[in-house]
Amino acid sequence: MRRRWLLALPALLARRAEAATARGEAAAALVAALRRGGVVVVLRHAITDRSQVDRGDLADRAGQRNLSESGRAQSRALGRAFAQLPLGQVLTSPVFRALDTAELAFGARAVVEPRLTADDYTHDMALLAANIAWLRERIRQPSAPDAVDVLVGHIVPLGMVLGRGLSQAEYPEGALAIFARGGRLLGVLAAETLVASLGN
Repeated sequence: MRRRWLLALPALLARRAEAATARGEAAAALVAALRRGGVVVVLRHAITDRSQVDRGDLADRAGQRNLSESGRAQSRALGRAFAQLPLGQVLTSPVFRALDTAELAFGARAVVEPRLTADDYTHDMALLAANIAWLRERIRQPSAPDAVDVLVGHIVPLGMVLGRGLSQAEYPEGALAIFARGGRLLGVLAAETLVASLGN
């Protein structure tokens, strides 16, 4: 059994490498779902400065990977796009790259939610498991039937909810993972695709 799984691994990895954000008709369908509302979006923080390294201390901005100038511009563009949607709750991880994304995009609407904290800032494994369980439940139910709730967070916790690793191509910085009521993943939309679709 183990040998069979190991033999299948290269094909699985190849499929994962090919995964990418939605394009064409699939992207248009996701934008239409956002316009209708009744969905929950897990928005990955915007583009970061990859020369910076995380040290796992929430209070230390200098010891975190922060938004780059491109990320700050991306956050503002996302905010203009989301302003055209029926926005509901906006919750954000307290890690600075997520918090800055939320504040630049949504201003005072953004509320810090510690359960969205990145995995590498959650050193207690029981707490991490509880956070993942909370996220799994939160994506199942928008706050209102016509609302688009936004949870600004990180790639690894969402992968843990989905039960698989997410590639950078599939869920790049600034991307939106869109969930229907009940927690079904409709797809992933790149920030640039949303912004272009809403005319910004």
